[in-house]
Amino acid sequence: MSVRGADSLGGRAAIVGIGATEFSKDSGRSELKLAVEAVQAALDDAGLSPSDVDGLVTFTMDTSPEITVAQATGMGELSFFSRVHYGGGAACATVQQAALAVATGVAEVVVCYRAFNERSGRRFGSGVQHREPSAEGAALGWSLPFGLLTPASWVAMAAQRYLHTYGLTPEAFGHVAVTDRRHAANNPAAYFHGKPITLADHAASRWIVEPLRLLDCCQETDGGQALVVTTTERARDLRQRPAVITAAAQGAGRRQEAMTSFYRDELTGLPEMGVVAQQLWRTSGLAPADIDVAILYDHFTPFVLMQLEEFGFCAPGEAADFVAADAVPLNTHGGQLGEAYLHGMNGVAEAVRQLRGTSVNQTADAAHVLVTAGTGVPTSGLVLGRDG
Repeated sequence: MSVRGADSLGGRAAIVGIGATEFSKDSGRSELKLAVEAVQAALDDAGLSPSDVDGLVTFTMDTSPEITVAQATGMGELSFFSRVHYGGGAACATVQQAALAVATGVAEVVVCYRAFNERSGRRFGSGVQHREPSAEGAALGWSLPFGLLTPASWVAMAAQRYLHTYGLTPEAFGHVAVTDRRHAANNPAAYFHGKPITLADHAASRWIVEPLRLLDCCQETDGGQALVVTTTERARDLRQRPAVITAAAQGAGRRQEAMTSFYRDELTGLPEMGVVAQQLWRTSGLAPADIDVAILYDHFTPFVLMQLEEFGFCAPGEAADFVAADAVPLNTHGGQLGEAYLHGMNGVAEAVRQLRGTSVNQTADAAHVLVTAGTGVPTSGLVLGRDG
């Protein structure tokens, strides 16, 4: 193991509570209700009450305002509240924001949450329905007129180039889908519990946007997930074994756009995740060989392969073989393809379970877990570890 880099955040905060609703396709209740249920469950898990909370962090996309969640759960005064942009790219950054707050004394207990009816309500997979006059809307004007209207179509451009560059076939993506669904099959909370797939199933699934098939694309989910963050010192007196925030980072690459960075020199990598990887390795003092479990954002299978390469687990073009060989336990909850699409927050919860030793697909003696957030957009990542 390399010597730990200089970092004023690592080790000073921990995740002490995780809570979620059920994961469904039709929740039958409001997004606020889902958020409240998840927050209450996370606080119960930590052995804390709403009155202990003085900070909240969520996504800019979330429809449940911090003050409304505070009122609905019975919290008191808030000294910190924050939101992170860029959809799923915010997942790990919410924890980073919470850790920064408690490490600097701005707040004592911060809850991160995300809740939506993404299947029964607004369906992100349906793509752009209309554009408001804005800088972001203008940026999409470079791709929408050519038929690139959905997330799958945006990712397909990079996926096709990846296959061409490395002489691969779409089966390369199937290894990710099979791995996720194998883990989901063992997970009672997963939507695809008891439903593993094979490479043949992947190859037989219908095209969405070539080279992406149906089983390369994450599901759409109704549900909520919450995480409780406090100082490592306080965490030691609480109910659960703390998952220490060893390192946290955000990253945006050069010529970065939101899912449509087609004007970069290369399309076979994820430079924004490369920025995150460099920070995480430097500030944690760890390397790929030190990681016991990898929870990688999997809205589309090709970007899982590219993430493994950006983090240095394998050389460019070799990630499919790396996944096929089970070289590192990957998405042991089933990922967003198999468990639920909660904008990556359920992946952070799985990392905590691995460190507690309570995952349904537990890795023996897991001490360091890598978690990443959404790819193709400005993103974030975490390394979580055991205390002591």
